[in-house]
Amino acid sequence: MPEKKIYKIQGMHCANCALTIEKNLSKLDDVKTANVNYATEKATVEFKSKENDKQILKTIKNSGYKADPIKTEEQATARVEMGEVKKERNLFILSLVLAVPVVILSMVMRDMSMTSKVIQALLAGVIQFYVGWRFYKGAYYAIKNKTANMDTLIALGTSAAFFYSIATTFFISGDVFYETSALLITFVMLGKWLEARAKGQTGEAIKKLLGLQAKTALVERSGKEMEIPIKEVKVGDVVIVKPGEKIPVDGKVISGQSTVDESMISGESIPVEKKEGDQAVGATLNKTGSFKFKAEKIGKDTVLAQIVKVVEEAQSKKAPIQKFADKVSAYFVPTVLGIAVITFVLWMTVGGAEFVDALLIFTAVLVIACPCALGLATPTAIMVGTGMGAQNGILIRSGEALEIANKVNAVVFDKTGTITKGLPEVTDVKGDVLPIAASLEKRSEHPLAEAIVREAGHKNIKLAEPEEFEALAGLGVKGKIEGQHIIIGTKKLLSRFNIKLDAEQEKLKNKFESEGKTVVLIAIEKNIAGLIAIADTIKESSPGAVARLKQMGIRTIMITGDNLATAEAIAKQVNIDQVLAEVMPEDKAKEISKLQKEGDVVAMVGDGINDAPALASADLGIAMGAGTDIAIETGDIVLIKNDLQDVAKAIQLSRMTMAKIKQNMFWALFYNSVGIPIAALGLLRAEFAGLAMALSSVSVVTNSLLLKRKKLK
Repeated sequence: MPEKKIYKIQGMHCANCALTIEKNLSKLDDVKTANVNYATEKATVEFKSKENDKQILKTIKNSGYKADPIKTEEQATARVEMGEVKKERNLFILSLVLAVPVVILSMVMRDMSMTSKVIQALLAGVIQFYVGWRFYKGAYYAIKNKTANMDTLIALGTSAAFFYSIATTFFISGDVFYETSALLITFVMLGKWLEARAKGQTGEAIKKLLGLQAKTALVERSGKEMEIPIKEVKVGDVVIVKPGEKIPVDGKVISGQSTVDESMISGESIPVEKKEGDQAVGATLNKTGSFKFKAEKIGKDTVLAQIVKVVEEAQSKKAPIQKFADKVSAYFVPTVLGIAVITFVLWMTVGGAEFVDALLIFTAVLVIACPCALGLATPTAIMVGTGMGAQNGILIRSGEALEIANKVNAVVFDKTGTITKGLPEVTDVKGDVLPIAASLEKRSEHPLAEAIVREAGHKNIKLAEPEEFEALAGLGVKGKIEGQHIIIGTKKLLSRFNIKLDAEQEKLKNKFESEGKTVVLIAIEKNIAGLIAIADTIKESSPGAVARLKQMGIRTIMITGDNLATAEAIAKQVNIDQVLAEVMPEDKAKEISKLQKEGDVVAMVGDGINDAPALASADLGIAMGAGTDIAIETGDIVLIKNDLQDVAKAIQLSRMTMAKIKQNMFWALFYNSVGIPIAALGLLRAEFAGLAMALSSVSVVTNSLLLKRKKLK
């Protein structure tokens, strides 16, 4: 299986930077796929065989950027981001302190003496070549990579104003415009600082999750209690948890009892009781009692680590809608350069403008059109959306899954364990068949078989050992006990062996099925000896979940291997629109395909194991997570709480996130569509064009952050 690795990248200033790195990485022989995310400042690289850090880091360096491989979740989050925010703040403050005297001398005092010009040149020069050096460096590497980016536009625009002012200071007569280049870079740095702060907030969900982890653990070793760093806990260690402490790692309770706040993984505020045999989840909070548990999962294998990994990966992957932004960004800068040159020429020729006026308009057009806002439109919203999902027990594996969920118009539910509790109970037994049925069914792993065996256990029935056993998927079982051939299963299975029900048996079977019960038929030596009725109770959340989806305009469908009568009885209890009954496990994917051919965008909801083919074939696979089992590979979305209500919440979250992305893209494109003509007409000073450009990026990120204020219902 190809290896995948994430790298933290420093020095990207716009979406074109990300596209350049992505393009260069994709050319490498060892690289299968490369995905560079401007908002998260990360590159996700999937290798064809073995990873090659050296080659990746060299390629990124040659592209003009610095990169480091990420080894732990902590490296990926707060510390790097806080360092970046502090750096941008300090550069902005330095630029502002130097720019203020330039503005006072040039615009307030209007002092154009040689002394004043030299002072302005020195101050603006520090801003231009120290604070603004990044733009020259970025422009150089852009030319080297045969492309153009935000750095190209800013370097050209500020250089035009600065070097013209140098010329008029020392070589030719004319006004100086040091304040233009100085303020332009200052405003851009203000935008970069605010953008870095806002981008940091989009990743708060992961930071909060990581902050939940305990730092130490109290363990028993060699008969002694000792407190050790959490990294030193080993699988098999006996861990002691006292009242008010965080559970350090995952494991199974071996003694004691307590209540634990598991809202971190379930979103539920009501504490859960823990006793011997129950699972303890790392980073959850112990409340009242004290207990011991045996460590089973540590480090990257804990539930918390898996949650962080899923969210990290989702935030690093691009949604399909991002391709539109990438295409626009790729052509945007060269187009703007062309527009700026044409504008300059037209003002000099047709407009009859002075050289300096045409130059300043040229600068304004260059600067106002930087495509940063467009590059941030999609990834920032996805970061906030996936983070919100994780905090609500909804793990979204990718931006693509988030986008597809927005289009879903049909949801298919598996019955057993999804709509129902998945713990069926025997309700009726007709004929003396329970001992022989339980004896054969004890070899089966089917939920109905387990119900029969449990019922025999409750009645203290001694079970025989099968001489032969064969499971027939979706139909039942057959075997041999004490020399007798036994067949247990559906009417369809018995008909294969030409075994038929008499009128009374048929009537009884229909009665049970009309009550929503599943009927298991038992044949001994090709004669029906009796039947067992089993009922699987509906989950409390199922009717409400179906009703919520209907309110959202989504069609609901139930798919099951049960016969039609039983399936319809269950469907009636939850008010589902359509029933697909008597569907073999291997045929569920075919039924999904039929719906897709009819034009539906289908989400399949199942347990992620038995329903793997159907989950994979659906447009969107939603796996029920069963509390701590979040490592389900078949689901595009995993519902940790195992609550059907979260199906609607996941789709609602997708709709809200996609709405934000579309708003962001509209405003980014609208801003450029309006801003470029205004600048080209000479109605906007270059320095204020820089401020407008910077604030457009901040506004997009801020709009994404507003998503956090919305509640999932």
